[in-house]
Order: sequence, then C-alpha cells, then structure tokens
Amino acid sequence: MIERIVVSSQSKGGLDDMVSPMFGRCPAYTVVDVDLEQKEVKDVTTQTNPAMQVFGGAGIQAAQLVGTLGATAVITGNLGPNAFIALQQLGIKIHAGVFGISVREVVNQYLAGKLAPVTGPTAPMHAGMDRGRGMGRGMGMFQPGAPMVRPLHAQPMSREEEITFRKDQLKSIEEEVSRIKSRLEKLKAEEK
Repeated sequence: MIERIVVSSQSKGGLDDMVSPMFGRCPAYTVVDVDLEQKEVKDVTTQTNPAMQVFGGAGIQAAQLVGTLGATAVITGNLGPNAFIALQQLGIKIHAGVFGISVREVVNQYLAGKLAPVTGPTAPMHAGMDRGRGMGRGMGMFQPGAPMVRPLHAQPMSREEEITFRKDQLKSIEEEVSRIKSRLEKLKAEEK
C-alpha cells in the first residue's frame, strides 16, 4: 500500500533536509511516497510553501496545500490549533514534536512505526509569526536550524507546559550538538 507523507522542511526540502519546527511557515515540504508493506521510499518531491509569507492564516493555507498534495500523513515540529483542525478535517494523520533530525531519518522512524499521531495542537495560535520572515520585529533574525524559541505574544505557560517545552527545547539543542560533533568527526577523518 502506497502512502503519501508530507514533512515540513527547513530549507528547500528533500530527504537530506531537516524537519522544520514550524508547519504553517516552513519554507518547503518534502512529499514522500512510501510503500508501507515493503517499508521503503518510492518517490520524493518537494513543494515550496506559499503560506510562509502570508500575514495571517498560514496554518490553514498550509493544511489546504498539503491536502491538495494528497497527503495521508504530516510530520512536523509543531503546529497550531488552526492547522491541526484543518488537517484533522481533511482526514490527514498528524505527527508532531519531531526536532533536530533529517527528513530521511523521520521517514524511516515512520516506516518503523516509531511515530505516534498527536491528538491536539502542539503550539499556541500564531506561534510562527515572530520567526524572522518579515512578520514580526525580529528583522530576519530566525535562521533554519536555530533552537526553537517561545513567541513573545503567546499566552503564559503553566509550570507543566513550560517543563515540557524546555525538555523539547533541550532535546532539540542536544540533537543539534550531536549532529555538529558527528560532522566535525567526518571532516577530520577526511583530512587524514
């Protein structure tokens, strides 16, 4: 059985791109057709995200785009309530909370049955607005691969929500450090 997975991606998309921490305002989506029985990738394409630059409604517009792509599942770092509801209404399975790994790695996790769908949004409404794409006052300071930060205008977190947020943030940073160390080791080995 062939299934189409759409993964929010941090730059231009593709299996070697990193999973984006944002759904509605990610730069691109990697569209991956997988054979669930043979547990292998059959086809990979990319789609730029026109909703990335819109003033409002990015999550809903992104969900509509993903629906037109024929997705049966979405994998992302975070998504807000509007995107969650739109994807849910389209019957698309939602997997979120994925940080610091490549699209290839997350697709392999999906095929291995290691990703559980989420049952609700993982970010507050408008969480992607101040991420440096001209929408807020950050003046372009957000860079792909930067640690996830909490938007300034979000509702205050409860103690439990902040603990969960900080654990996710720490995990993302630790995974990024691990990738950097691994890359440095490979570069040093190439010098010899």
